[in-house]
Amino acid sequence: MAQQGSDNSTQPKLRVAFLLCFLVFSETVAAATYTVGGSDGWTINMATWPRGKRFRPGDKLLFKYDPTIHNVVTVNSGGYRRCITPAGAKVYKSGKDEVKLRKGLNFFICNIAGHCESGMKIAINAV
Repeated sequence: MAQQGSDNSTQPKLRVAFLLCFLVFSETVAAATYTVGGSDGWTINMATWPRGKRFRPGDKLLFKYDPTIHNVVTVNSGGYRRCITPAGAKVYKSGKDEVKLRKGLNFFICNIAGHCESGMKIAINAV
């Protein structure tokens, strides 16, 4: 009988451990996908688009645009500020690009001449 009691005392601990694992796992599974821009997609004057949204690492940005006139480039903070494409930067050109956010600041520009300078860029902080 003593052995039976020890088994019963282990069950609540296992339930708590299972619940904690479930909560941690469900947090990572619940990544959101945000379509960048409004009804017209990835466009000029994107500065206000991220406002009011809460981004997390693992969330995805879906860039929709006309690939004959735009692109999406993942850049560093200098590339974002100066509207330049650093060597080795990832350039997306499909018109329906899905990009996974990493923890911290994520920067994106369109590097077609004049587009970034006209506001076709966004900075996203995933926390």
